[in-house]
Amino acid sequence: MAAPLTDQEKRKQISIRGIVGVENVAELKKGFNRHLHFTLVKDRNVATPRDYYFALAHTVRDHLVGRWIRTQQFYYETDPKRVYYLSLEFYMGRTLQNTMINLGLQNACDEAIYQLGLDMEDLEEMEEDAGLGNGGLGRLAACFLDSMATLGLAAYGYGIRYEYGIFNQKIKNGWQVEEADDWLRHGNPWEKARPEYMLPVHFYGRVEESKEGAKWVDTQVVLAMPYDTPIPGYMNNTVNTMRLWSARAPNDFNLMDFNVGDYIQAVLDRNLAENISRVLYPNDNFFEGKELRLKQEYFVVAATLQDIMRRFKNSKKGSSGPVSFDSFPEKVAIQLNDTHPAMAIPELMRVFVDIEKLDWDTAWAITKRTFAYTNHTVLPEALERWPIGLLETLLPRHLQIIYRINQGHLDEISALFPEDMDRIRRMSLIEEDGGKRVNMAHLCIVGSHAVNGVAEIHSNIIKTDVFRDFSELEPEKFQNKTNGITPRRWLLLCNPGLAELIAEAIGEEYVKDLSQLQKLNELVDDDTFIRDVSKVKQDNKEKFSQYLEKEYMVEINPSSMFDVHVKRIHEYKRQLLNCLHIVTMYNRIRKNPKAPFVPRTVIIGGKAAPGYHMAKMIIKLITAVGEVVNKDPVVGSKLKVIYLENYRVSLAEKVIPATDLSEQISTAGTEASGTGNMKFMLNGALTIGTMDGANVEMAEEAGEENMFIFGMRVEDVAEMDVQGYDAMTYYQKIPELKQAIDQINSGFFCPKQPELFKDVTNMLFNHDRFKVFADYEDYITCQEKVNELYQNPREWTKMVIKNIAASGKFSSDRTITDYATEVWGVEPTDLKIPPPNEPREALDETARALREK
Repeated sequence: MAAPLTDQEKRKQISIRGIVGVENVAELKKGFNRHLHFTLVKDRNVATPRDYYFALAHTVRDHLVGRWIRTQQFYYETDPKRVYYLSLEFYMGRTLQNTMINLGLQNACDEAIYQLGLDMEDLEEMEEDAGLGNGGLGRLAACFLDSMATLGLAAYGYGIRYEYGIFNQKIKNGWQVEEADDWLRHGNPWEKARPEYMLPVHFYGRVEESKEGAKWVDTQVVLAMPYDTPIPGYMNNTVNTMRLWSARAPNDFNLMDFNVGDYIQAVLDRNLAENISRVLYPNDNFFEGKELRLKQEYFVVAATLQDIMRRFKNSKKGSSGPVSFDSFPEKVAIQLNDTHPAMAIPELMRVFVDIEKLDWDTAWAITKRTFAYTNHTVLPEALERWPIGLLETLLPRHLQIIYRINQGHLDEISALFPEDMDRIRRMSLIEEDGGKRVNMAHLCIVGSHAVNGVAEIHSNIIKTDVFRDFSELEPEKFQNKTNGITPRRWLLLCNPGLAELIAEAIGEEYVKDLSQLQKLNELVDDDTFIRDVSKVKQDNKEKFSQYLEKEYMVEINPSSMFDVHVKRIHEYKRQLLNCLHIVTMYNRIRKNPKAPFVPRTVIIGGKAAPGYHMAKMIIKLITAVGEVVNKDPVVGSKLKVIYLENYRVSLAEKVIPATDLSEQISTAGTEASGTGNMKFMLNGALTIGTMDGANVEMAEEAGEENMFIFGMRVEDVAEMDVQGYDAMTYYQKIPELKQAIDQINSGFFCPKQPELFKDVTNMLFNHDRFKVFADYEDYITCQEKVNELYQNPREWTKMVIKNIAASGKFSSDRTITDYATEVWGVEPTDLKIPPPNEPREALDETARALREK
């Protein structure tokens, strides 16, 4: 149990973690006991740790509610332009601690829980992660919501309330086994169901032409039930909303079909409609063209656009007189997080043309000014292409609209390039080769006024390669918005020791303006600061070592280098390259056990898509190598390999602050940005990486000499693609690589099934798109430089400080400010909404001040 804070500690922590007032603590204890009693109907004799977590969550939520309502009143009064962030994924993780931090309640809650004789960490561990995302794309959406609220933007996140999120990963005998993530089984204290805003979504049916225009009839209806989650900004009393839709069958669903009287079967069949929001597709960077997935994509879009339309029509200015849609793009900005919500474009056209009776050209002009599209990947297998046949069955009217959009688009191109049939074919929204399909990225580009990649290098690849024809046509449409992470979760929450140390050194303003970390450059040679930074890292490592020993029954050497590679398992992320380094280190120790060796704990974690055979084999290989290494007495504590089971947001919050070396080793030109790289940098890990994604900009900010950069650059990879990549030449000329591959191939790491890893070695030799062998030698050499620096703790920590000082650019506050000013046409504000305990007049005053501004 945490000891109470001394006065000095309290003073030290006031700024970042909130004030511990006696009345605050008393009020929180009172709220806690009231919820335990009246909400959970328990007393202290029978309450479980989960009951205590729920009592605390409800108590903290009470502090959100007044601000939440206030924020919505404020938006109604000021009628700002609203931003709608549409994403099929929101990887939120846990909510309790983040809320306490953003409301400035953390110290007071810690103290209240301590006085109640409970342990705060135990309660926090009871919370389920909201795992409604696969990885980077979904976690980015979560960071963006935090920043939009912190910057005072009237912004809404819209997605699906999956009943089952990303699967729980178990490692059994070294193999990944998936288990359903029943994250809602105990209830979710943070959400509020809003059945009064339930909306119909239509599927199937047919299109009837009449004098009034096209009519979509005989459809099947599914209801979309909204669940709202509050999103608090940092210490500004703004609380925005994330609205997630859940599918419900209407009461008459299928009952008409059962006039024979099979009422029971009719009721059971309601599940077919409700399956739409049952489960998150566990695919990252892979397109799965399933009908259920298309239903999910259209479901979220159709419900959301009805909601946006209602809010537009009911706004203070819109509520008097007939509605004019001319101002729609001045009041509404919709950001498409990848192509998953692309059906929003034809759906908005359908609403404008079929329902609101706008003429086509007017509707199209408004639509294009409303939408903007973020591209997240250049891997061809990840790009969405929906078969025409499926669209025709499921969304017949939308297919007509897409054809008409395409016709107008192709007319423009053939007017500009009348002879260039090849260009017309390449730029069409409809692809003909291998069955007719709609290219959703093309639809997004044509239907948006802005298109962006998520790191400078990625945005350049999009412009010069993937969407080159489009960027030649409309170069002004293409932009870059380098990703960012929220410093609230990824520093204050997960690494309080470092956050406080920085606050003492440069003040606490950096939490809302991360560029202020540059001030740390003045302390690079300060021995006290160097010692303190090093101590924070060591404390984090010891805490994480205890966690690992408890969970994995492996003895960890906390003074070893923590070398960490956590992300989705995918060939392009090259966990295999890391694995070859482990085998190489192992062979070196065995060859010369007495030679000096810098001890390492290599930690690899991540989930493989359930249908991705090679990714699952990679996990099995890493665990098999770990098994041999960890049991070899010759190796002892010099080298340990841990496979982190069930990597997720709450586990990232534990491992990232304890990391010394961050592995970001994708083949140049394949990782759009990455955000894990930024989290490690901010938390004082050094990066070993290729010039890929945001690593390039990290090297620009920190200086390439303060990172461990190796391997081919984008142009080298392109050249090799032209010349051809021959894995065998590397295998024959690099003895350590040959030895490692021979061991894997011969069953050295799996004597009972010597053939087990043949698929892996066969891929590495014959069809490795990501050229692992080509970067092996440079990677090993670079790792030797890492070892050399690690033996000089002072120089290592100086480099760490330089990296932290350079990480300001990678705040999601900066990213969102860029989107706001350059894409959405809104201005961030540091205006504080008056808290709920101030009279309503204060709200009107603030609204007036904002209007005058």
